[in-house]
Amino acid sequence: MKNLIVTILLGGVILLPALSCNKILEKYPLNAPSDVTFLSNEQELNLAVNGVYNNLWYTTSVSGQIEYIMDAATDIGWDRNSSLITAAGQGLLTPATSGLSAWWEHLYSGIARANFVLDNIGRVTGASQDVLDKAEGQVRFLRAYWYSQLMTLWGGVPLVVHNQEIAQSQVPRNSVDEIIDFLLKDLDVAAGQLPESWSTGDRGRATRYSAMALKSRIALMGARYDVAAAAAQYVIDAGKHSLNASYEQLFQYKGEHNKEILFEVEYQYGTKVHVMPTAIFSRNAGGNSTKVPTQSLVDSYECIDGLTIDQSPYYDPKKPFENRDPRLKQTIAVPGEIFLGYQFETHKDSTKSWNYNVTPAVRITNQDATNPYATFTGYCWKKTADATDLTARNSSSLNFILIRYAEVLLNYAEAKIELDQIDAPCLAAINAVRQRPSVNMPPIAAGKIQEAMRTIVRRERKVELAMEGLRLQDIRRWKIAEKVMPGPLYGRPQKPYNYINQQRPVIDNDGVISYTGYADKLSVVETRLFNAGRDYLWPIPQSEMDINKKLVQNPGY
Repeated sequence: MKNLIVTILLGGVILLPALSCNKILEKYPLNAPSDVTFLSNEQELNLAVNGVYNNLWYTTSVSGQIEYIMDAATDIGWDRNSSLITAAGQGLLTPATSGLSAWWEHLYSGIARANFVLDNIGRVTGASQDVLDKAEGQVRFLRAYWYSQLMTLWGGVPLVVHNQEIAQSQVPRNSVDEIIDFLLKDLDVAAGQLPESWSTGDRGRATRYSAMALKSRIALMGARYDVAAAAAQYVIDAGKHSLNASYEQLFQYKGEHNKEILFEVEYQYGTKVHVMPTAIFSRNAGGNSTKVPTQSLVDSYECIDGLTIDQSPYYDPKKPFENRDPRLKQTIAVPGEIFLGYQFETHKDSTKSWNYNVTPAVRITNQDATNPYATFTGYCWKKTADATDLTARNSSSLNFILIRYAEVLLNYAEAKIELDQIDAPCLAAINAVRQRPSVNMPPIAAGKIQEAMRTIVRRERKVELAMEGLRLQDIRRWKIAEKVMPGPLYGRPQKPYNYINQQRPVIDNDGVISYTGYADKLSVVETRLFNAGRDYLWPIPQSEMDINKKLVQNPGY
């Protein structure tokens, strides 16, 4: 859909649930028909569906696609900006936190756009049933996607499937189970309406496999493991998607539109761009390094023998990045390597560095060590960092993947493990992810009990899907946030790694990493709070509580 990206073309007024005023969608052109007559023909239907997709492009002024910064509210990431995500990670959200209502309203605005199409598609004349079905399937999928995000953040929310008048805007919360029941059925309908694929000119649109993959994700949220396994198996058995050979290129321009991607947000130079490079690039490369990974994520990657770093003989604390799962260096820029054409070193004594983007290479002041606002953890995200954007850090058109085949495989493996069906297909799914050609980690052997396999698949999700916005959902549904979130958030050692004398962290079955004995040698980015009776959910924005008297606030706020 790179060549189909359009301005919002929905005209008229759409009433959003539980909001204080009508949300007016932009009109284009200015003489577009009102909502009383809109959707009268196939052309208007296409414009309306594109208007629903338009709600996917949601970025902040200092980052890229918001899904990709959600991990900064978890144990594996951090956001230096004073933002909603920062407050969430610190355990300091309140109903009045800045940005909270904007995110709630954004998600419901997408739902309202989808509801507008579904409510009024009966007006369309002259369109084939195939066209109508594809339109319905796409907006059902998008509506389900936004509801899955609402549930991740707030739990039960009002399930609004038709647009309402102001007088009807007092809507109570539905339970998570009620919402999941609805979405699972609706995604079945969507899958039946959607095609297996689209032509090149329609890239970026949802397919039946997008719908079934999302169904597997939502089913896991509700512990519907049989449903999650069946939905994931549907995608696997179809054989239309496969893992990309290169893990690193998957998140670069070379990886756009490959067979691993089931759904992505399309960007295009001059039309839809984002500033993610500025947020994640190193200081030497002109970035702000505001979104960064943590020490606990770095230490979660296994060694090449498949053992964790507290167990493997291959791990050397003085050379901690050697003999590690290749995904570590394909996901994270670590000290000592070349990143975006610059020598990357974050120890404060490394006052000079090399710029290899010119010939011959030249010595430069090392901003990654001397600038006070360089990465606070000593690491940078390499995912979505493409050197193509070095001269266009504030106008990147790199797509963001929202659903990919590796997640489907891990959804399947997790669901089978929770069902205690640890059979050959279960192992094949997780091992396919581990043995991608550019990764080639040792396969998981048969014979492990459920508890051991649960630890393995959860660690696999943590490292495979890092920075893709799923970690928050995972630690909440596994009920381990209360273990991984509170306390110091660590970055790299304060001195060169060679002063760490054979000291290793200890990693428990939930992936909680303890640095007892040498925590004082690590840098502390911040100290976080987590109230298990409150922080598994975000507070409903106070503005929504004031408007909709039927809403009940989440506990503890």
